[in-house]
Amino acid sequence: MSSRAKDAEELEDRLRLDKWLWAARFFKTRSLATEAINGGKIHLNGQKVKPGKEISVGARLEISKDQSVWEVVVTALNAQRRPAKEAAMLYQETPESLIMRQAEMERRRLERESGIQVDQRPDKKGRRAIHRFKRDMAGS
Repeated sequence: MSSRAKDAEELEDRLRLDKWLWAARFFKTRSLATEAINGGKIHLNGQKVKPGKEISVGARLEISKDQSVWEVVVTALNAQRRPAKEAAMLYQETPESLIMRQAEMERRRLERESGIQVDQRPDKKGRRAIHRFKRDMAGS
Protein backbone atom coordinates (compact mmCIF):
# COMPACT_ATOMS: atom_id res chain seq x y z
CA MET A 1 0.00 0.00 0.00
CA SER A 2 1.44 3.39 -0.97
CA SER A 3 1.94 6.13 1.60
CA ARG A 4 -0.66 8.28 -0.17
CA ALA A 5 -3.30 5.51 0.12
CA LYS A 6 -2.33 4.99 3.76
CA ASP A 7 -2.76 8.74 4.45
CA ALA A 8 -6.17 8.74 2.75
CA GLU A 9 -7.25 5.76 4.86
CA GLU A 10 -6.11 7.51 8.06
CA LEU A 11 -8.07 10.61 7.05
CA GLU A 12 -11.20 8.48 6.72
CA ASP A 13 -10.66 7.17 10.26
CA ARG A 14 -10.55 10.68 11.77
CA LEU A 15 -12.54 13.87 11.17
CA ARG A 16 -12.62 17.36 12.68
CA LEU A 17 -15.28 17.67 15.37
CA ASP A 18 -16.88 20.81 13.91
CA LYS A 19 -17.10 19.21 10.48
CA TRP A 20 -18.69 16.04 11.91
CA LEU A 21 -21.29 18.04 13.90
CA TRP A 22 -22.20 19.91 10.71
CA ALA A 23 -22.36 16.70 8.62
CA ALA A 24 -24.47 14.97 11.30
CA ARG A 25 -26.88 17.92 11.11
CA PHE A 26 -26.64 19.03 14.71
CA PHE A 27 -25.79 22.53 13.41
CA LYS A 28 -26.78 24.32 10.22
CA THR A 29 -23.28 25.67 9.54
CA ARG A 30 -19.76 24.80 10.56
CA SER A 31 -19.36 28.24 12.11
CA LEU A 32 -22.35 27.57 14.40
CA ALA A 33 -20.77 24.25 15.36
CA THR A 34 -17.49 26.04 16.08
CA GLU A 35 -19.27 28.63 18.26
CA ALA A 36 -20.98 25.86 20.23
CA ILE A 37 -17.69 24.03 20.77
CA ASN A 38 -15.89 27.22 21.84
CA GLY A 39 -18.84 28.05 24.12
CA GLY A 40 -18.43 24.77 26.02
CA LYS A 41 -21.65 23.23 24.68
CA ILE A 42 -19.87 20.17 23.26
CA HIS A 43 -17.89 17.65 25.31
CA LEU A 44 -15.86 14.79 23.87
CA ASN A 45 -15.47 11.84 26.24
CA GLY A 46 -16.30 14.17 29.14
CA GLN A 47 -13.70 16.81 28.18
CA LYS A 48 -14.06 20.30 26.70
CA VAL A 49 -12.43 20.38 23.28
CA LYS A 50 -11.48 22.69 20.43
CA PRO A 51 -13.20 22.69 17.01
CA GLY A 52 -10.16 21.18 15.28
CA LYS A 53 -10.07 18.14 17.55
CA GLU A 54 -10.15 15.00 15.45
CA ILE A 55 -12.71 12.40 16.42
CA SER A 56 -13.01 8.78 15.42
CA VAL A 57 -15.67 6.08 15.50
CA GLY A 58 -16.59 5.19 19.08
CA ALA A 59 -16.12 8.72 20.45
CA ARG A 60 -18.72 9.76 23.03
CA LEU A 61 -20.17 13.28 22.62
CA GLU A 62 -22.39 15.35 24.88
CA ILE A 63 -24.14 18.04 22.85
CA SER A 64 -26.14 20.82 24.58
CA LYS A 65 -28.40 22.69 22.18
CA ASP A 66 -31.73 24.50 22.53
CA GLN A 67 -32.44 23.37 26.10
CA SER A 68 -31.80 19.76 25.10
CA VAL A 69 -28.83 17.52 25.78
CA TRP A 70 -27.85 14.67 23.48
CA GLU A 71 -25.41 11.98 24.53
CA VAL A 72 -24.30 10.19 21.39
CA VAL A 73 -21.69 7.68 20.31
CA VAL A 74 -20.11 8.28 16.90
CA THR A 75 -20.81 5.28 14.67
CA ALA A 76 -19.54 6.61 11.34
CA LEU A 77 -17.65 9.54 9.86
CA ASN A 78 -18.66 11.52 6.83
CA ALA A 79 -17.10 14.82 5.77
CA GLN A 80 -20.02 15.68 3.50
CA ARG A 81 -23.43 16.90 4.62
CA ARG A 82 -25.99 14.33 3.48
CA PRO A 83 -29.81 14.05 3.86
CA ALA A 84 -31.15 13.82 7.41
CA LYS A 85 -31.82 10.07 7.19
CA GLU A 86 -28.20 9.41 6.24
CA ALA A 87 -26.91 11.89 8.82
CA ALA A 88 -28.80 10.05 11.58
CA MET A 89 -26.75 6.95 10.80
CA LEU A 90 -23.54 8.77 11.82
CA TYR A 91 -24.37 8.44 15.52
CA GLN A 92 -26.29 6.37 18.06
CA GLU A 93 -28.01 8.21 20.91
CA THR A 94 -27.68 6.55 24.32
CA PRO A 95 -30.94 5.21 25.81
CA GLU A 96 -30.57 7.40 28.93
CA SER A 97 -30.19 10.50 26.76
CA LEU A 98 -33.24 9.61 24.70
CA ILE A 99 -35.39 9.10 27.83
CA MET A 100 -34.21 12.40 29.37
CA ARG A 101 -34.81 14.36 26.15
CA GLN A 102 -38.31 12.92 25.72
CA ALA A 103 -39.18 13.72 29.35
CA GLU A 104 -37.94 17.30 28.89
CA MET A 105 -39.96 17.71 25.68
CA GLU A 106 -43.09 16.40 27.43
CA ARG A 107 -42.55 18.77 30.38
CA ARG A 108 -42.24 21.76 28.02
CA ARG A 109 -45.34 20.67 26.09
CA LEU A 110 -47.36 20.48 29.32
CA GLU A 111 -46.14 23.93 30.37
CA ARG A 112 -47.24 25.38 27.03
CA GLU A 113 -50.66 23.73 27.27
CA SER A 114 -51.25 24.84 30.86
CA GLY A 115 -50.58 28.45 29.92
CA ILE A 116 -47.59 28.86 32.20
CA GLN A 117 -45.28 31.38 30.60
CA VAL A 118 -41.72 31.00 31.79
CA ASP A 119 -39.38 34.00 31.63
CA GLN A 120 -41.59 36.12 29.43
CA ARG A 121 -42.55 39.74 29.81
CA PRO A 122 -46.21 40.44 30.58
CA ASP A 123 -48.47 41.49 27.74
CA LYS A 124 -50.59 44.64 27.83
CA LYS A 125 -53.34 43.02 29.89
CA GLY A 126 -50.81 41.65 32.36
CA ARG A 127 -49.07 45.04 32.73
CA ARG A 128 -52.39 46.70 33.48
CA ALA A 129 -53.12 44.10 36.15
CA ILE A 130 -49.69 44.73 37.71
CA HIS A 131 -50.23 48.51 37.72
CA ARG A 132 -53.70 48.06 39.24
CA PHE A 133 -52.27 45.76 41.93
CA LYS A 134 -49.45 48.20 42.78
CA ARG A 135 -51.86 51.14 42.89
CA ASP A 136 -54.21 49.23 45.23
CA MET A 137 -51.32 48.18 47.48
CA ALA A 138 -49.99 51.76 47.70
CA GLY A 139 -53.46 53.09 48.56
CA SER A 140 -53.95 50.64 51.46
